[in-house]
Amino acid sequence: MTQGAGQGPEVERTATLRDFRVPAYVHESGPYVPRTQGESAPPAEESYPEAYTPTQRDLPVINRGDTLQMPVEPAPAAPAAQPAAGPGPLFVVGDVHGYLDELMAALREQGLIDDAGQWCAGTTRLWFLGDFTDRGPDGIGVIDLVMRLSAEAAAAGGYCKALMGNHELLLLGAKRFGDTPVNSGAGTATFQAAWLLNGGQKTDMDRLQDHHLQWMARLDALEEVDGYLLVHSDTTAYLDYGDSIEAVNDTVRERLTRNDADECWDLFRKLTKRFSFRDEGGADAVRSLLDTYGGTRIVHGHSPIPYLLGEVGSEDGEESNDPVVEGPHVYAEGLAIAMDGGVTMAGKLLVRQLPLEH
Repeated sequence: MTQGAGQGPEVERTATLRDFRVPAYVHESGPYVPRTQGESAPPAEESYPEAYTPTQRDLPVINRGDTLQMPVEPAPAAPAAQPAAGPGPLFVVGDVHGYLDELMAALREQGLIDDAGQWCAGTTRLWFLGDFTDRGPDGIGVIDLVMRLSAEAAAAGGYCKALMGNHELLLLGAKRFGDTPVNSGAGTATFQAAWLLNGGQKTDMDRLQDHHLQWMARLDALEEVDGYLLVHSDTTAYLDYGDSIEAVNDTVRERLTRNDADECWDLFRKLTKRFSFRDEGGADAVRSLLDTYGGTRIVHGHSPIPYLLGEVGSEDGEESNDPVVEGPHVYAEGLAIAMDGGVTMAGKLLVRQLPLEH
């Protein structure tokens, strides 16, 4: 697999364009340092200060023993047969981050596209969990593929849909607002600087067209399907935007439509939070979302599984330290399923059928 830049989400300090003489992604997480016995875990999201901002470091790592890795059986090579009158099988895709070749390979492996890259899964239902661009080489190619598969799947009686990730909000903001200062808890920030600092690719910006922007701005923030609450971020911040799925999705779209830089930054900032479902109280955080929006389990991307497990590659690229991801990570008393395999840090781009037991 193509070796990507180290994945670490949004970083420590407020960034300005002076920091980006060379517009390359900066690996901010550093090597993994295990906690000593008795050392307390990093604070959960609830302890973040009110002024929390994604320009600050927000991705500490934890020991493997702090979360429970539930067994996950391998997914079938092709969608299971379904009665003609009922809905097709349900698949979810984790964070892609511009890795088009890896996405195509994973979709082929699951029998969702053919060798020519065309939809071949009939009535199958496919959900992308967001973060199509940044860090990897071809984010616009990924968006073009998802848009095309959406049309092809609908014509075959299935569907291909997508959720909005924080990197869609970041790219939208960088395109709309550029160097316009926004209010940040860490000082003055700009979308352009934050986008560059978090893996923004000039080739993506150069190829970004109006129909891409319109498509991203209309994406839903969350959805419930077959008892699974699908979201991008492992955060309870969705509760700030409404007490129903429809209300949250309407609120997010309305705020993007108003085109206010500070309002869009606040939305990006909140949906960049992470780790709500981890550690003590994580299952209760999941239940707060399920009780409000429905579903019996939550499925998310955003936080790479290697970070949830404390498996992170070192900056010198030693093979023994490379993260090993074979499938989704089930945790929070079995209520949460993490789908970001860490493709940008030599992990795996995950495409899996739900339920995982099949």
